[in-house]
Amino acid sequence: MALCLAAAVLFGASTPAASVLARDIEPLVLAGLLYLGAALAMVPFVGRSPVRVSALRADARLVLVAIVAGGLVGPALLTTGLTRTSASSASLLLNLELAATVAVAATVYREHLGARMWTAAAVVTAGGALLVWDGADGWSLGAVAVVGACVCWGFDNGATARIDHVAPHHVTLLKGLVAGSCNLAIGLVWFGAGDATAAQVLGALLVGALGYGASITLWVRGARMLGAARAQVVFATSPFLGAVIAWTFLDDALVARQLVAMALALTGVALSLRSGHEHLHHHDPLDHEHEHEHLPGHPDDHHAHVHPDGFVGRHAHPHHHDELVHAHDHVPDLHHRHPH
Repeated sequence: MALCLAAAVLFGASTPAASVLARDIEPLVLAGLLYLGAALAMVPFVGRSPVRVSALRADARLVLVAIVAGGLVGPALLTTGLTRTSASSASLLLNLELAATVAVAATVYREHLGARMWTAAAVVTAGGALLVWDGADGWSLGAVAVVGACVCWGFDNGATARIDHVAPHHVTLLKGLVAGSCNLAIGLVWFGAGDATAAQVLGALLVGALGYGASITLWVRGARMLGAARAQVVFATSPFLGAVIAWTFLDDALVARQLVAMALALTGVALSLRSGHEHLHHHDPLDHEHEHEHLPGHPDDHHAHVHPDGFVGRHAHPHHHDELVHAHDHVPDLHHRHPH
């Protein structure tokens, strides 16, 4: 929960910041710089734990979806939209990413959501709908581009939450290097750099490092614990945080229905906190790698292995799960993707 909230704050602040940069930097160039900044932020983590070829091969299809939808097409649509709509409108439109993620999680990946989760998603989406349909700007080309970005990130979210073998910082590095380089190269060849200064280029890299690099990594870690749909409900607060920043620092207009929308979003997040369920379920044997935790006095049936050096705490490494049948409160995370 805390990881997804931190991701929301960083990503929420990135939209108004990118909107300012979009005034002078061509959209594709800006999209490329943002994700190259995200990749640069991951270099220290990757240096301590290089990606394994076998792990990348095991999750190749999911990683490809994340790169193309989340790192290549989505950012390009967002930065294009930022040139044609206000920062607050773009921020609030990003709330539609929730609807896309829930739809993908339920239909493509068959996540069990439950009535409370559907209600939470509906409440948060209703808050966004109050503003999406407010005024002529709701159907502008800029708004349509931002909605398209939300759809892309819905597929990205569903895929990245299911990546078992590749660490979150490796996923972010690959998205940043591959997609960021492609967008930057295409943008420079087709449109040039625009009126960007060196300071603006560095600013774009910094926004990408924090708003996309750190934010994406935190979200992936949170989604692996909560499931894609639940993590996205928490992350759905980020558009409203971005709108607050735009109202405060960019002099965007504030209207009453925007406050109502924020109240609905908070209600949806509160509902999502109690969306787990319990029943007897079966786990097949499994080998994978992901971040997990050993806590003294708090046994975890899924990670009961003991380290020779007595290590406890959060870490990641390849490990094996034996066949297991048990019952406990759970959500559709890495270990609970069974059908209902």
